Amino acid sequence: MTDDQRFLRVSGDRLVDGSGAVVRLRGVGVGGWLNMENFITGYPATETLMRRAVRDVLGDERYRRFFDRLLTAFFDERDAAFLASLGLNCVRLPFNYRHFEDDLAPFTILEEGFAHLDRVIDACARHGVYSVLDLHAAPGAQNHHWHSDNATHLPAFWEHVHFQDRLVHLWQVIADRYADNPWVAGYNLLNEPADPTGEIIGPFYARLVKAVREVDPRHTLFLDGNTYSTRFDMFGDPWENTVYTCHDYALAGFVYGGDYPGYTEGEWVDRDQLAAKFLERSEYQRRTGTPIWVGEFGPVYTGDPARDAQRYQILRDQLDLYDAHGAGWSLWTYKDVGLQGLVHLDPQSPYARRFGDFQAKKARLGADHWGSTDEGIRQLTEPIHAFMDEEFPGFDPYPFGRRKYTEDLVRHILFAQPLTVEYADLFRGLDDTELDALADSFALPACIRRDQLTAILTDHCKHSGSEDTPARAETM
Repeated sequence: MTDDQRFLRVSGDRLVDGSGAVVRLRGVGVGGWLNMENFITGYPATETLMRRAVRDVLGDERYRRFFDRLLTAFFDERDAAFLASLGLNCVRLPFNYRHFEDDLAPFTILEEGFAHLDRVIDACARHGVYSVLDLHAAPGAQNHHWHSDNATHLPAFWEHVHFQDRLVHLWQVIADRYADNPWVAGYNLLNEPADPTGEIIGPFYARLVKAVREVDPRHTLFLDGNTYSTRFDMFGDPWENTVYTCHDYALAGFVYGGDYPGYTEGEWVDRDQLAAKFLERSEYQRRTGTPIWVGEFGPVYTGDPARDAQRYQILRDQLDLYDAHGAGWSLWTYKDVGLQGLVHLDPQSPYARRFGDFQAKKARLGADHWGSTDEGIRQLTEPIHAFMDEEFPGFDPYPFGRRKYTEDLVRHILFAQPLTVEYADLFRGLDDTELDALADSFALPACIRRDQLTAILTDHCKHSGSEDTPARAETM
């Protein structure tokens, strides 16, 4: 197959290559890499706050040494080969804008920021794996949470044209760089946007799409819906060669999830409920006859065999559901400290031994939005929730209501931010060999594979090829 034939494009409700063959992208997101997240690599609060604290301890030179080594170890040729061996054909590569631009020098592109992105795209290509480039953290933060590197809980991106201008410029640079690369499946322009007004995101997307098309008219665009990629009412008629991506996390699969089937936060969750949620989140795609790609989904695993068996069943049910609708998908996430990854840290690794007690404290304080609950601090949080309920009963803030808002401020900012100092202090006194060992703990040969999870994915890919899916059904 020639390079031209490897380019993907939208044809009706499917992606096809240059020969017209259907290609259903099924893979994983490489979270915690070029966009680090607290629950994935074990630090508290946000990436920028963490990096700043670690830099204060290590100094500039040794700070750069450690993080470059970590990024290199986290994903290399062996990881690309491993994913291909499972039958996966796609990686979603989240990145933080800060690799490519400094806030003190806006619009000045940092060429060195592309080194790791280029390296991984090329490694995946050598193993027949496509890359979707995912802007996960935008200037000013496009949503309220840690995964957009937001230390404030306010998505300032939607309030300042300056931030929007910078993102448009950055995407033009990226699109120009990869315009002729057939192994880049496309550009996921903005992960999980959350425009509180719902009025800015539509016109901004129209501007961004036009700007990217000016420099690269060929690559497929992947557009997340508003409110964390669950709402698509800002879109009118679909744009050419565009995939509208939904995210489809199951309520029972969260860290606080209940039994499956069973109740979570007062809502009954079973296979029918999973189907109803997916149909709601993919309504725009099905109505407009455009491809369905689930950009993120996947349960959190607990370590309890009985509970995790239910989580694996959630995954199987979702994969069957996606098959029934010919949907591609990208499981979240590939590699981490032990919550969701296909592979995870060895508990005896240098990193796990160094930071294990700290991570236990972080969990006890509930200072990790994705990986912990308030179980250990309810004597503190419940009175605050009760106070908010009594004093502000009409307060229902976007996007997830009063209780989640209060938890964000108390657990995930007030408690999490001071913990960055404690995390950074654990780097103090380490020599270069010890720093290298911490980083190398994330290399694939040092990690443990979650065998049941990889077996589910391998079996699923083996028994449902890219071209054998039935016409979409309206129900399951």
